[in-house]
Formats: sequence, C-alpha cells, structure tokens
Amino acid sequence: MPVPPWLESLLSTAFFTVCRTHGDVGRGECNMYCLDCKGEAFCFYCRSFKHKDHQVIQIRRSSYHDVVRVAEIQKVLDISGVQTYVINSARVLFLNERPQPKSGKGVSHICEICGRSLLDPFRFCSLGCKLVGVRRNGNASFSLEAKNEVVMDRTRREGMPKEEEELREGSQQGIYPPTPPPPPSNARRRKGIPHRAPFGS
Repeated sequence: MPVPPWLESLLSTAFFTVCRTHGDVGRGECNMYCLDCKGEAFCFYCRSFKHKDHQVIQIRRSSYHDVVRVAEIQKVLDISGVQTYVINSARVLFLNERPQPKSGKGVSHICEICGRSLLDPFRFCSLGCKLVGVRRNGNASFSLEAKNEVVMDRTRREGMPKEEEELREGSQQGIYPPTPPPPPSNARRRKGIPHRAPFGS
C-alpha cells in the first residue's frame, strides 16, 4: 500500500468552510477530517456526533494554506522527505503545493516536483508533492511499515548489537579519567545589590 486510500481525498478537501449544521456557533468552521470515513471536512461539534471513535486529524491554517501538525499525521503516514516548519511553536507541514515565483540564485534546496525553494535538504515541499513523487518515481513511500523496515535494516547494517556497544564503552572507561561536571551557570545571578537614589529634601 504505497498510498493510503484517504490521502487523495484529504488533499482535495476544502477546509475552513462554515458548517451547515453548526455555522452559527463558535468553532463552527470545518477543519477536521476523518481518515475512516474519507468524506468531507467537518467541524468540532460534528466530530462529537458522527466521528466519536474514528481516526480524526485537525487541519490548521498558515498564510491562507492548509497545514497539519507533524505529531498528528506521522502516526498514520510516513512523512519523510517532506519539509516541516515550526508555526506557533508546533511543527507542521503543508498539505498541498504553494505557488511561488521561480527560485532565485543561491537556493540550495528545492522541491523535486514544483521547484519551490526549501529551507532544509528535503525532497518535497508538501504532502501533495510527495504524492506526485511517489506516483511518478516510486522511490518514496507513505507506508509506515516500509519506513520501519528500512530503519531496522539500516540498524542491522550500520550498527552493532547494543550489548556489544555497551561492552566497548565500558572497556574504555578505565583508559580516560572521568570528565568533570560543567561549572554552574551564572546567567541568573545578580550582578550586585541595587541602590536607590537618596531622597532629596
């Protein structure tokens, strides 16, 4: 299963519309998506009634573009290769490609699909671009099982068993003297006693 059945529907769903049932109530905008139903976006109140025990993710907005928190989406999807950002102290990624003028000179990282400049050495700017990459090249995946197999395989090839590593660390303890703890930080220490100006008569 390289692409989950709900992903295309998620990427084409219109979010932040007013809920037909709860539009007159606060929090009545449709910013939730059910991975089990694969239907339309719904609001906070609809979740309680129709999707109580379902897998639901919340979509957020950043500069008029839909984003999802990494903490939510990485539980159900391999997001490796997609650029993440920190917005309002939460790590997020964009759902779809965002238009951008052609990258200028000196840009070292760009999206393989749309050419958008990236901050870090990632392959894709959004989940939508990764979906195109998976379909076009087949050298990326959304499957968590495939990701876990790659990590396990890499660990077997590169690393040694944990017991062997601990033994090696223990054998070197007698060679070098222990490093002393760092000195206490003076960052919070006051420089002196504050003095008031004398009262004048």
